[in-house]
Amino acid sequence: MPIYEYKCNVCGHEFEELVFASSSETPECPECKSPDTEKLLSSFSSGASFADPVPAAPPSGGCGGSGFS
Repeated sequence: MPIYEYKCNVCGHEFEELVFASSSETPECPECKSPDTEKLLSSFSSGASFADPVPAAPPSGGCGGSGFS
């Protein structure tokens, strides 16, 4: 069951909703209870954003310590 983002066309409230695959109806707005909502386009999120810094590489030697001699 995916979570979709929706926006209310009446009050402008944006919210997320867990939607069953068999459901063809859009959920009502949790703020104003209007049924006039639309699904927003969103991208997949893995919990990290593109703005998050990339972790620094470990010091030379990697996993095995100092490497080959």
